[in-house]
Amino acid sequence: MPSPDSGIDAAHRRVIFASSLGTVFEWYDFYLYGTLAVFFSSLFFPPGNDTAAFLASLATFGAGFAVRPLGALLFGRIGDLVGRKYTFLITIVIMGLSTALVGVLPKYAQIGIWAPILLVTLRLAQGLALGGEYGGAATYVAEHAPHGRRGYYTSWIQTTATLGFFLSLAVILGCRLGFGEEVFSAWGWRVPFLLSVVLLGVSVYIRLKLQESPVFLEMKDAGTLSRAPLTESFGRWGNAKFVLLALFGATAGQGVVWYTGQFYALFFLQNTLKLDFQMSYLLVAAALLTGTPFFIVFGRLSDRIGRKRIMVAGCLLAALTFIPIFKGLTSSVNPALAEFESRASVTVAGQDCRFHIFSKPRTPCDQARDFLTKSGVSYVREPYDGSHDVVTTVAGVQLTGFDEAAYRSTLTSNGYPTAADPARVNLPVTVLLLTILMIYVTMVYGPIAAFLVELFPSRIRYSSMSLPYHIGNGWFGGFLLGVAGEVPASVRRPP
Repeated sequence: MPSPDSGIDAAHRRVIFASSLGTVFEWYDFYLYGTLAVFFSSLFFPPGNDTAAFLASLATFGAGFAVRPLGALLFGRIGDLVGRKYTFLITIVIMGLSTALVGVLPKYAQIGIWAPILLVTLRLAQGLALGGEYGGAATYVAEHAPHGRRGYYTSWIQTTATLGFFLSLAVILGCRLGFGEEVFSAWGWRVPFLLSVVLLGVSVYIRLKLQESPVFLEMKDAGTLSRAPLTESFGRWGNAKFVLLALFGATAGQGVVWYTGQFYALFFLQNTLKLDFQMSYLLVAAALLTGTPFFIVFGRLSDRIGRKRIMVAGCLLAALTFIPIFKGLTSSVNPALAEFESRASVTVAGQDCRFHIFSKPRTPCDQARDFLTKSGVSYVREPYDGSHDVVTTVAGVQLTGFDEAAYRSTLTSNGYPTAADPARVNLPVTVLLLTILMIYVTMVYGPIAAFLVELFPSRIRYSSMSLPYHIGNGWFGGFLLGVAGEVPASVRRPP
C-alpha cells in the first residue's frame, strides 16, 4: 500500500488502499484452491488413480479460469451502466461466500460424486466474481489518478495478486505447522477457507466507505453513459480491434509469464523436483517478497518511458530464458535428479499408448507412462517394434510389460532420488532463479493496468478492458498448470 512519503495525497491513498486491500483478499480466496490443488485431489475426487485425481483437481482449478471472461462481460456491463463502486462490492461478496463454503464442503467419502460437483460449482462462482473484480479496481484507481501518473497509481493494484498469493501461502503453511499434518488432513485444511468470512467483512466495510469514480459521475451528470457497453465494446470494429490488440498483444503473453513465474514454479518444486512443501513455500515466499516492490518500480517507470517497451522486454526475456532457468532449478534444488538424468536416459515404446486424464490407465503402456510421469521422470517416446505391449529402458536396462516393483527397483538402483535432499539444496541460487522469474512477472504485469485503461474510452472502459484481460490471464495463463500437468515429464522438464 502507498506509504506516507510516496508522493500520493491522503485522498488518493485511501482510494488505492481500499481498492488494493479488497483485491488482496479476493486473490487470497482464489489462490487457496490453487495452492492446495495437490492436497484436494484425495479429498474431493474418486480414489484409485492418484494421477487422474490430481489432474482432475487441476481441471477444477481451471474451471474458475474458464468462466472469468463471462464474469468480465457480466460485471463489465454492470460497471459501465451502474458504476464502478457497487459492481466490485458485488464481486467481493460472491467471492468471499463461495470460498467460505468450500470450508464446509463434505468430502467424496461422505457424499460421493456430489463432492466434485459442488466444488466445481463454487469454483465457477469464484471465477465469475474475479472476472469482474480486476477491471473494476483498475478502472476505479486509474480514474482517480492525476495525469501522467496512471502507471504508478495502478501499479499498487498489480501488487495485490502477488500479496494475495503470499497471504494464502502464509496461512496454509501456518495451519499445517500449527495443526500438524494429521489434523490438517482431517479438518485443518478448512480453516484458511473459513477465514474468508473475516476477510470478507473487512473488505466490504472498507469498500462501502468509497465514493464513486469522479469520471463516472461526470459522465452520469452529462448524460454520456453508454446504453449498450457490450455492443460498443465488441460489436464495433473501431473498438473491437483494440480489444484484440489488448488480448494478443499484451494479456496473453502476460498471463503465461505470470502463471509460469509464480504458480508453475511452485508446482515444479513440489511435484517434479520432489521438494517438501515447507521449504518450497518458503523459497517461493522469499522470491515474492524480493520481487513485489518491482511492480511499483516498473509501473512508475512506464509513466516515463512507456508501457509497451517494458512489457515487451519482459515477455522476450521470459521466452529466451525460461528453459535454462527451470533447468537451473533442477540442478540447484535436486542435484541428485539432475545427475540421474545426465547419466540415465529413459525411453518408452509400446502400443495403445494414450494419456487418460479422468480414468485409470488400463494398458501396460498407459500404466508405464503414468508411473513415470507421476514420479517426475523424464522419458522419450520410441517407435513401437511390435515385440511387447510396452518396453521401457532405464540406463540401458530393458523392462518388458509393466511391473511397478521392477520399475521402482531399476530406478533406485540407478540413483533416482525419490525426494529432494534439503541439505543439498543451493538456497542462494534457487532464490535468485525464482526471483528472476518474479522480476519478469513485474515487468509484464506492473504497467498493464494503465496500458489497458488507456486503450479504451471511459464510457465502455470497464467492459472493454475486462474481457481481453481475463481471456489472456484466465485461459492462456490459467490453463498453463493443467497443460503442464498433462504432458510427459520429458516435455515439462528439459533433459
